[in-house]
Amino acid sequence: MKYLILSAIAALTVSNNSAQNTSTASKNMTRVDYANTITAEDLKEHLYIFAGDEMQGRMTGTEGQKMAAEYLRSFYKEQGIQAPQGAEDYYQEIPASYFTRLSEPQDSENVVAFIEGSEYPNEVIVLSAHYDHVGTRDGKIYNGADDDGSGTVSMLEMAEAFQMAANNGNRPKRSILFLHVTGEEIGLYGSKYYTENPLYPLANTVANLNTDMIGRIDPDKKDNPNYVYLIGSDKLSQGLHDVSEAVNEKYINLELDYKYNDENDPNRFYYRSDHYNFAKNNIPIIFYFNGVHEDYHKHTDTPDKIEYELMAKRARLIFQTTWEVANRDERITAD
Repeated sequence: MKYLILSAIAALTVSNNSAQNTSTASKNMTRVDYANTITAEDLKEHLYIFAGDEMQGRMTGTEGQKMAAEYLRSFYKEQGIQAPQGAEDYYQEIPASYFTRLSEPQDSENVVAFIEGSEYPNEVIVLSAHYDHVGTRDGKIYNGADDDGSGTVSMLEMAEAFQMAANNGNRPKRSILFLHVTGEEIGLYGSKYYTENPLYPLANTVANLNTDMIGRIDPDKKDNPNYVYLIGSDKLSQGLHDVSEAVNEKYINLELDYKYNDENDPNRFYYRSDHYNFAKNNIPIIFYFNGVHEDYHKHTDTPDKIEYELMAKRARLIFQTTWEVANRDERITAD
C-alpha cells in the first residue's frame, strides 16, 4: 500500500518537474502566468491520491495520517521548497499528550515548508489548511476530499507556483510559510500547537489565509456557482479586506459572499477552523470556504464529486491575494 502511494508521488513529481522546467524557461512570466499554473488537472491528480482509500481517512495519529504527511513532505522535497527553521525535516512534531480529546492519542505532526522573502524575510505570511480527516467508521472510509483535501492540495499548487516564481527571480518580498495542520477535526489542535509554539514569532506573522473546503458548491448556490465564502477578512484588518476585494476584482472575478461573516451567523464558522487560533492572537485572517453540502462529514465526500475548475479558480484567488500581501510596500496590520 505504501509502495503504491510513494510510486504515485514519484510519478507525479516527474510530471510536475517536467512542467516546471518548461515553464521556468521564460524569465518574463507575470503573476497571472504563475497563478495559471494552478490547474484543475494538477489538483485532480493530487486529490485522487491524497483523498484515496489508501489514506484511510487521515485520522490524527493513524497510519493513514502518517502516509498523508509523507505525501506532503515528499512533494516539498521534490519541488526544492525548504523546510523552515525549527522543523525536523518538514515536520513539527506534536506529542500524544497534547491531544487531550482522544481516548488513545498518538503522536502527530504538522507539515511545514517555507519560501524566504527577498526584502522582508522576517515578515511571514502563513497559508494553512488541515490535512487530517475523521478516519474510518463502521468499516467505511471517510475520504475527506473536500474536507480538507481540497484546501490541502490547493496549497501544494500554490507553493509550486511561488517556488517557480522564486526560481525565475520573482521571489516574494515577504516570507511564506505553508502550514498543513493535523488534528483540526478533533479540536483545532495542530493550529493551536503552532500558535503556542510558533516557528516564527507571532509578532512577525503578517496574516493567515486559511483554506478549508473549496472544492464543492453549496446547494444554495447551484444557480450561481462562481463564488466563494469569505469569513473574517474585515474582523481584524480593514487593509487585508480591501486588498482581498481589489485582487479579486482585478484578477479573478468570483463572487465574494460574506453570508457567514455575520456576527449573528448561527453556524459560527469563524470559530470552527484553524484561522481562529491566529485570530485569537490578533493576526489578520481570511477563511476561504465553499459551505457545507450533502456529503459533509460523510463517507461520500469523495474526489469524483469535486468541481475542479471552480476549485482551481478559488485557489488562484488565494494565490493572488497572497502575492499581493507578500509584495506590497506596506505590511498589512491589525486595526
